[in-house]
Amino acid sequence: MLKLKKEDYEKILEHAKAGLPNEACGLLGGYEENGNQIVTDVYLLRNVDESREHFSMEPAEQLAAIKDIRSKGRTLLGNFHSHPESPSRPSKEDIRLAYDSKMHYLILSLMEEQPVLNSFHIEKGNVTKEELTIE
Repeated sequence: MLKLKKEDYEKILEHAKAGLPNEACGLLGGYEENGNQIVTDVYLLRNVDESREHFSMEPAEQLAAIKDIRSKGRTLLGNFHSHPESPSRPSKEDIRLAYDSKMHYLILSLMEEQPVLNSFHIEKGNVTKEELTIE
């Protein structure tokens, strides 16, 4: 299970809305406790692709976030990106680019009035929806 604080969810949501009409993206840092992954830090990164259907994280920002995570003794838990006009599920490209089966892949859909955030495990092209709690 992945646990996310409500204020971190709000941070991701605002970042995604600010990035419209393009996809927004970022990284998640945290730790494991009793089999749960706890998000402690959300890093809002720039989508250098400036695309509605694709994202690439700005490399310098990505490196800075990973250095910060490590300096806090935390772990890179996953990443997130928004889908401005499609559901909260991985696209074929999202699945193709999922490089680490230990990562949580969060997708925030903004296509409906009520945003939808889901977390996915992606391994060798197989997608499994994960339990995500927002507290």
